[in-house]
Amino acid sequence: MLIETETTPNPATVKFLPGRTVMEVGTRDFATPEDADASPLAEALFSLGDVEGVFFGRDFISVTIGSGAAWRDAKPQILGVLLDHFAGDMPLFRTGSAAAIAIEEDDTDYGDAPEDADVVAQIRELIETRVRPAVANDGGDILYRGFSDGVVSLHMQGACSGCPSSTATLKRGIETLLKHYVPEVTEVRAI
Repeated sequence: MLIETETTPNPATVKFLPGRTVMEVGTRDFATPEDADASPLAEALFSLGDVEGVFFGRDFISVTIGSGAAWRDAKPQILGVLLDHFAGDMPLFRTGSAAAIAIEEDDTDYGDAPEDADVVAQIRELIETRVRPAVANDGGDILYRGFSDGVVSLHMQGACSGCPSSTATLKRGIETLLKHYVPEVTEVRAI
């Protein structure tokens, strides 16, 4: 089995592509070792010591290492864990209570005003069709979290979380796109 790797705009994060589907639906972000209790794979990656974040996308896993760690040392260990997991056809999540498996989706009601329904639909459509695929290429995800008084709130995950260029992406990329197509948008913020 071959697992490809790609750099991301975040120097602390590398995207690993196992050549198969990782998550059928949604994404899952593990920001701490405690978050990883639901997944044997995420737990194994955190147990390596230098790993500070794990993100499961549709066909990739993004791994973030801590400051002071070097990719030349971490990458072979991470690849070993991933190869063992996928070659052994192991489950991504532990069986048991579905409550432990929190798969983030972008379909929650965030208290958007009913009179903004058309605007919110346009914003969500642009995020789903233009923003999320581009961000997934960089090993992350962005989820809609609300619209109020012209401000769109988004949550960044995976390689996007903590990336030095995320502010530029958010302001120059996403905000410009949304303002162009949805004149009611005045600002985009990460929450």
